[in-house]
Amino acid sequence: MKIEQAHIDQIRKQFAELQSKDDLVKLLSDAKNMLYSEECKPIQLKSLTYYANPVLCKKRYQTFIIKKKSGADRIIHAPAEGLTSILRALNFVLQCMYVPHKAVTGFVLEKSIVDNAKKHVGHHYVLNIDLKDFFHSFDRNRVKMGFMFEPFNLNGDKEPLAFLLASLCTHPFEIDGEVKTVLPQGSPTSPTITNILCKKLDRRLTGLANRFGVTYTRYADDITFSSPHNIYNDEAFNKELKRIIEEDQKLVVNPKKTRLQKTGYRQEVTGLIVNDKVNVRRRYVKQIRMWLYYWEKYGYAKAEQIFKRDYVADKGHVKNINVHLVNVLDGKLEFLKMVKGTKDETYKKLKERYENLAEEINPISQLLNVWEKEGIEKAMEVYYDKEENSNILIEDLF
Repeated sequence: MKIEQAHIDQIRKQFAELQSKDDLVKLLSDAKNMLYSEECKPIQLKSLTYYANPVLCKKRYQTFIIKKKSGADRIIHAPAEGLTSILRALNFVLQCMYVPHKAVTGFVLEKSIVDNAKKHVGHHYVLNIDLKDFFHSFDRNRVKMGFMFEPFNLNGDKEPLAFLLASLCTHPFEIDGEVKTVLPQGSPTSPTITNILCKKLDRRLTGLANRFGVTYTRYADDITFSSPHNIYNDEAFNKELKRIIEEDQKLVVNPKKTRLQKTGYRQEVTGLIVNDKVNVRRRYVKQIRMWLYYWEKYGYAKAEQIFKRDYVADKGHVKNINVHLVNVLDGKLEFLKMVKGTKDETYKKLKERYENLAEEINPISQLLNVWEKEGIEKAMEVYYDKEENSNILIEDLF
């Protein structure tokens, strides 16, 4: 949904008037209605109390591991369904309350990786820094303190509300042999809360950038500096950078993911090329063209088989492999539009080819959407209920 200023004003007014847990429950329920643009089931106080206490709720989070392309493990913590509903409403409230620093583009309303990359286009030097174990660097006490200060001001008699919110947003995990109550990677509120808690970091790194004549942005745990001149071997710059990040803010730089990219070579910021303009990698467009060609040459069923073979080989280590060519192409084209714009000739030609092909298999596309959202049994019902789909082979869906 698009957030209107009226929504923001109402959330801020209600938050300023918070006095009790009942007020908080009302605020979260109202936020939930705004978020989904409909009257939703209200959040209950007993649910808030239950999910805020990991002793009461033993299964707040499900932990699973996915493989990175490098072969390393990425640990994701997925909140339980009931907790997810509360945290999404709370995240909406936090985004209405907090005004992000101008250097922050990650998990900010109406901003994207494109906005992040644009600020570094055409610079001779681009420095990318990754912060190690970013979300786990923020414990419950640090989160609570964030709620006690502006713009939330849950202090004095309201301090129990700050503790309640901090408890909802954090969880005890075993980290390096020690149990720590920290922000989970996978929670809806974690990115927004880190933006709130990193305000001092962003302000000080912006000051450092201004002092040395460089540009600074941050997208979650990805920090980027860029400039027309090389100051990244300057002892004064590096010493102050290390002091701000590690000593002042108690965060850790991941040296394995720190890289300086010079002009004449491919320069990337949050996965986008920034040498001359913001762009995707050539491989991205080449892959779309290839899959469209297979579809045009062999038909949808055969193209789907080839696509799945290639997709599993390329992305099976991190993604759900029960995906379909028509949906992946649609998503890739939407991303291409976001990066290149609707007037870009490459995007327009690829989009036209896709739409011409998609018209031929619109019934199949509808069935795939039903299958992915409601399961194969429901898809079979749709298949047999609609006479216009009678010429579709159900095996084409596999």
